Amino acid sequence: MDAGLKRELEAKVYAGERLTREDGIALYASDDLSWLGRLAHHRRTELNGDRVMFNVNRHLNLTNVCSASCAYCSFQRKPGEKDAYTMRIDEAVRKAKEMEDEQLTELHIVNGLHPTLPWRYYPKVLRELKAALPNVKLKAFTATEVQWFEKISGLGADEILDELMDAGLESLTGGGAEIFDWEIRQHIVDHACHWEDWSRIHRLAHSKGMKTPSTMLYGHIEEPRHRVDHVLRLRELQDETGGFVVFIPLRYQHDFVDSADGKIRNRIQARTTMASPAESLKTFAVSRLLFDNVPHVKCFWVMHGLSVAQLSLNFGVDDLDGSVVEYKITHDADAYGTPSTMHRDDLLHLIWDAGFRPVERNTRYEVVREYDAAPSLAQRRAEPQQVWA
Repeated sequence: MDAGLKRELEAKVYAGERLTREDGIALYASDDLSWLGRLAHHRRTELNGDRVMFNVNRHLNLTNVCSASCAYCSFQRKPGEKDAYTMRIDEAVRKAKEMEDEQLTELHIVNGLHPTLPWRYYPKVLRELKAALPNVKLKAFTATEVQWFEKISGLGADEILDELMDAGLESLTGGGAEIFDWEIRQHIVDHACHWEDWSRIHRLAHSKGMKTPSTMLYGHIEEPRHRVDHVLRLRELQDETGGFVVFIPLRYQHDFVDSADGKIRNRIQARTTMASPAESLKTFAVSRLLFDNVPHVKCFWVMHGLSVAQLSLNFGVDDLDGSVVEYKITHDADAYGTPSTMHRDDLLHLIWDAGFRPVERNTRYEVVREYDAAPSLAQRRAEPQQVWA
C-alpha cells in the first residue's frame, strides 16, 4: 500500500471518522496484517476494552430437509435421503433440556426450508421449548426461513413475527445473508430471499424491539469488494434501525467428508480455496473498521478453529459465541478438528489464555456475569498451559 494512503487511513481510524467503500477496498489490498490488526484492535478496545463476551448456548437444527439446493451447503437433504431428518417437538425439547444443568441461557435454532412441514409446527415448537426452559432465550430462524413461512402460511412477515414472539422468540438469527451482491449471490444461493427481503424482515424485527445479529459468508467465489459492499449495506440499515447487536463473518467450508452417504454436496468447492487464517484475520479487522455502528464482532469458533479464534481477539473481535454443543451445518462439511462443544470453563480458559477478560452475556448482549481479568504473562508462564488445537 502507498505510504501516504496508509497514513491517511490510519489517521481516519484514530480520529474516529467513518471509512468509505474505497477505504475498505484499500484495507483489503494491504498485506500488512499486523498494521490492520493494530487499527482494528484500537477500535475494538475503544468500544469494549479488554472484555470478550460469550454465552452458554445450544444449537438446534430441527430439520435438514430443504427445498433449496444452495451451491455451498453441505447440510441440506431432500425428502427420502438416507440421513434426512425432522425432529418431533418432544425430541427437540429433550435435546434442549440435556444442557439444563449447565445453566443454559440460549437456544439457537436454524433449519432447512422443509417443503411439507406446516407453518404451525414452528410457533408450537417455540412454545414447548419455552415452557420446558422458561429462563432460556430463543434465538430462532433466519430471514430466509421467515420468508419461507410467508410462502407456506399465506401470512405476512409482520403477523408471522408477532406470533413467533408471542410463542417466545427473542431474536432472529443472522443467517441467509451470505453475500448480498447479485453478481455473486446468483451463483451460490438457491432460494428467493435476497437483500430486499432479508433487510425488510430484519428492519421489521428491529421495529418490534428485537436485537438481531448480522452475518456474512466469506472465502468462496466473492472478492474483497463484495465483502465491503455487504458490510456497507448492513451499516446503512444499522444507521436506520440500530437493531444489529453483532456482526459475524462466517468462514465458508469445503465438504471434506459428508456425514453418512459419502456425497459431496458443495458444488463450488472444485473452484474455491477456503480462507486461510490470515485472510480470516484480515476479514475480521476490516469488518470491525468499516462497521462503526455495531458494538460487537463475533468469531464463531466452530468455523475458524480455536487458535484463530484466540488470535481474532487482537483483530477486532470481542465475542466468541458460546458452548454451541452441536452445529450440524458446519460439522456436516468440515473435518479439520473443531470440537462439537465448549463448556463454560473451556471458554473461560480460552479467553484468559488469550489475555482477555471473560464476560458472560445473554442473547441481547446484556451482561450476565463478569469474570476476573486474565492472569499476567508471568503467572501463566509459571505453570504448564493447555495448548488449543
